[in-house]
Amino acid sequence: MATAMETASPSRGQKLREFWQDYRRSPVAVISLAVILLLLALSFGAPLVTPQDPYDMAALDWMDAFLRPGTEGSGGYAHVLGTDNAGRDMLSAILYGLRTSFVIGVSAGALALMAGICVGLVAAYSGGRIEALLMRIVDLQLSMPAILLALVLVAMLGQGVPQIILALVVAQYAYFARTTHGAATVERGKDYIEAARSTPLPTRRILFRHLLPNVLPPLIVVATVQVASAIALEATLSFLGVGLPLTEPSLGSLISNGFKYIHTDRYWLSIFPGVALMITVVAINLVGDQVRTVLDPRNRR
Repeated sequence: MATAMETASPSRGQKLREFWQDYRRSPVAVISLAVILLLLALSFGAPLVTPQDPYDMAALDWMDAFLRPGTEGSGGYAHVLGTDNAGRDMLSAILYGLRTSFVIGVSAGALALMAGICVGLVAAYSGGRIEALLMRIVDLQLSMPAILLALVLVAMLGQGVPQIILALVVAQYAYFARTTHGAATVERGKDYIEAARSTPLPTRRILFRHLLPNVLPPLIVVATVQVASAIALEATLSFLGVGLPLTEPSLGSLISNGFKYIHTDRYWLSIFPGVALMITVVAINLVGDQVRTVLDPRNRR
């Protein structure tokens, strides 16, 4: 047993090293990964690196409203990205908003992944009427714009982080279900699945111990794209005023708050949160694109 474990461990390590060697062939992807890690560190360490808690009303000074970038406020520190109409430091607000975006994006992506895997595996393994019913439901949902479905669900569930996560899970799980079903349909006719079916193994063991590991690579790629999509959807909902309330940090709320000043000299109110959102979504998509290229050699150029 020990010998087998010792043999297996280097194999996994070798695969990781090979994956990283292939991944770092794209400097853009490496830079994008570094940007994501930096944004994660800054956003989750925001209470330590920002000059104020922008959502603590007691910490705000209305006399600091609309300070231009680089101006020193009443607190004795320079507001690098300026302040908004409430005297809120924009850099602090953006980092707090990014933290919320990452929490919502990763949580919604992970839950949607698990739900989609269950639906896709059950449909592919069962076949017949169950497969037809489940996949017709998935196809029907995929025919609807995700933002429209999310809007309806948030309107029904109300505002708040848990409500938005639930709405995004319902809006996004179909992408994972379709991908899982497609990959599992190819695998279910292979000899190892037929051999597992002929044994007294429970169905859940066959699904999650034998079938699932062979359909994971495409799901990893879809997951990175859907995390970026969830972040953008949350910002869109908050921008429209149906996502997070103004008392909670959100890049969409910041952009919406400054949108009415977009044609004035107070450009920083919406430009800086918009740039932060764009950099985050683009970086995640670039990482996902490189992961897709590494996992599928046919995509390499």
